Amino acid sequence: MTPALAIEATALTKRYDDATAVDDLDLAIPEGTVYGFLGPNGAGKTTTMQMLTTLTRPTSGTASVAGRPIADREAVVPHIGYLPEEPPLFEELTGREQLQYVAGLRDLPKREAAARIDELFDRFDLADAAEKRIGAYSKGMKQKAGIIQAILHEPEVVFLDEPTSGLDPRAARTVRETIAHLAAEETTVFLSTHILPVVDELADTVGVLSNGSLVTEGSPDALKRRAETGEHRTLEDVFLEVTSEVDYPEGEVA
Repeated sequence: MTPALAIEATALTKRYDDATAVDDLDLAIPEGTVYGFLGPNGAGKTTTMQMLTTLTRPTSGTASVAGRPIADREAVVPHIGYLPEEPPLFEELTGREQLQYVAGLRDLPKREAAARIDELFDRFDLADAAEKRIGAYSKGMKQKAGIIQAILHEPEVVFLDEPTSGLDPRAARTVRETIAHLAAEETTVFLSTHILPVVDELADTVGVLSNGSLVTEGSPDALKRRAETGEHRTLEDVFLEVTSEVDYPEGEVA
């Protein structure tokens, strides 16, 4: 039996004047899987995530998330969580106030929300900072607070843009464990990151975007077996090969 699709896109395209950010993108991502989304800076990853999370409308093409068309924002939003690269946080609020505010937006019952907030504060080692203002948080603490608010309402599909950015090794491990836990609970995770070992460890399928187009897709192991020589290869080798003709902007691959 073919598994249901959590994310499906057909010929999804986004143009800005004469520039094409995403070009004719097709996706078919089954429920309960982790999809690693890779590409150099400017490849169109963030634009893709913004379309799938209903933050920007495609120029053409169609897509659905959690079985709802992205053209219907009100239908999609309750079923997704999204962590952008810069978490949307109010620095004048405490960590707890921020999450209580998000819980209210999500219509979570107060008692359920309070228990869930405490559980996630403990999981991400933020319990001691719950009553501190977010403006006093470090970058890593803000990143963890952003992850918590993305998964607070236990969405069916979670979009994570560079979720381990700014985190120390212990916190990054907590994020990896959280992603694995989400997948075990049948939550679909769309993971954009430049940390290739994270994708290699967690992703069921990897897609590589280059100049707005999906240039290769498959399991990490399948992509590493691309070489006919049979030599052991890393996911980084594959990534560099399939994007070798891209003129990268200055800065790290992301």
